[in-house]
Amino acid sequence: MSERANASVIPFKVEEETEEGIIAQDPTETQNSPQNSPMNPGERLHMAEAVRMAEAIVFASAEPVSEKQLAARLPDGINIAAAMAELQQIYARRGVNLVRVGDAWAFRTAGDLAFLMSRDTVQQRKLSRAALEVLAIIAYHQPVTRAEIEDIRGVETSKGTLDTLLETEWVRMRGRRRTPGRPVTYGTTDTFLDHFALEEIRDLPGMDELKGAGLLSGRMPSNFAIPLPPADPDALTEDEDALTDIDLEELGLLTPRVTED
Repeated sequence: MSERANASVIPFKVEEETEEGIIAQDPTETQNSPQNSPMNPGERLHMAEAVRMAEAIVFASAEPVSEKQLAARLPDGINIAAAMAELQQIYARRGVNLVRVGDAWAFRTAGDLAFLMSRDTVQQRKLSRAALEVLAIIAYHQPVTRAEIEDIRGVETSKGTLDTLLETEWVRMRGRRRTPGRPVTYGTTDTFLDHFALEEIRDLPGMDELKGAGLLSGRMPSNFAIPLPPADPDALTEDEDALTDIDLEELGLLTPRVTED
């Protein structure tokens, strides 16, 4: 019998990091587990390489990388969600974690190690109480106009307050309301989600959480309720129009086009 006939196939082993250390794990155990669909060795190697590529892309990016951007750069046929879930698990117990920001992914310092960065972080100026109130209203009530913000607060909102929130890039102009005067509507951004460590806008604290944190009085009116933010904050509502180039020029967000006489 030839040496080829006597040869046996030895499945490769993947090292898995645990609290006790690094152990070798037979890939067939992972493949046959109910939580994962079966993969043959070739598919497993293909996925492992895609995970490495995704790691490099997200690590090198200064901004969170969307799943659409990942899909455009990773090999065809890769399950982006599965690849990112695997990469997230790899970094779950490390000094940096892979976190989801809206529909994008980014590496961030592990929460329990944030104190190590305190000397290197830039101390930002605190927002005024008015700015915090306006930010909260926009986050929970979006899309919302300036007049609606003032109606909820019961006081006039200065343009400087909204300008400050726009400069932080936590708030954006998202459209125009289909009402007389076509007022601008405001909403939050992915930068807002990233700063406050929210995966999506619906992760904002609810009534019980706000009361537990002492941010709401225990003597709230019986009909008081906190609105539920939209599932997709980027989708325009039925009474909104998208901002056009003309709108952006009027709002000072786009340089006016020069026309020749």
